[in-house]
Amino acid sequence: MKTLRNGVDMPMTGLGVFNMKDRDETIQAIHHAIDTGYRLIDTAKVYGNEEEVGEAIRTANIPREQLFITTKVWNSDQGYDATLKAFDASLQRLGLDYIDLYLTHWPVPEKFTDTYRAIERLYEEKLIRVPGVSNHHIHHLEQLAQTANVQPMVNQIEIHPYFQQEELVRYCQQQNIAVTAWSPLGRGDSFEDPVLVEIAKRHGKSPAQIILNWFKTRDIITIPKSVTPSRIEENFHAYDFTLTAEEIAQIESMNRNARRGVDPDAPDMVQQLGG
Repeated sequence: MKTLRNGVDMPMTGLGVFNMKDRDETIQAIHHAIDTGYRLIDTAKVYGNEEEVGEAIRTANIPREQLFITTKVWNSDQGYDATLKAFDASLQRLGLDYIDLYLTHWPVPEKFTDTYRAIERLYEEKLIRVPGVSNHHIHHLEQLAQTANVQPMVNQIEIHPYFQQEELVRYCQQQNIAVTAWSPLGRGDSFEDPVLVEIAKRHGKSPAQIILNWFKTRDIITIPKSVTPSRIEENFHAYDFTLTAEEIAQIESMNRNARRGVDPDAPDMVQQLGG
């Protein structure tokens, strides 16, 4: 668990459900994850599966309060009033009374500060347990710091061995903003990298498990996505060994600044993301 600034505990490993389109497959994957031990489920309005996530939660074998549910306000719904409406719609689709973590999905220019102001209100009204953001650079966070009464407690960003974002991670951790890595396995890009292959062989683990263990050494939360039961289990059981300082340094040397997603500072960021 990662204890956030307000004392709420957030699981260090969760199941991401990006691109899970099939209803039954999504529900089965979430159920298997929960049965395996996952307690964090990460969705978003734009993923189009909040209803399935909600159904999986209601039909799971554990009480709702033992789960940590994250969702996000999409770009076309940003702004103060629009965000409040978008939150109500997400809450209805999920069928929940509250959401654990609500994020601004991307820092839409001219809107993201008002969007976060609405998230603050939701936090004050106890409709969410944790206010946060996603894909925010340092300058976005600095801008929010000038206007927000409650600073974001989580920043969810793209990080994987080939794109490590050391400066942003360091800044967030200095500001007591927990970092969550989306696409932590980089879509498997680095699984054949000789560095990872050798470390994995040494520990009798998979490259994916090496990467997830490395994230834990950096105190970064991860939300790997999978619908395959064996991979869901493999990702969860990635912490029963210890990487050496030399191995951690080797993984850090893999950084190529190779961003896979959209740069939040791209002039056409909103257009690239489709609205």
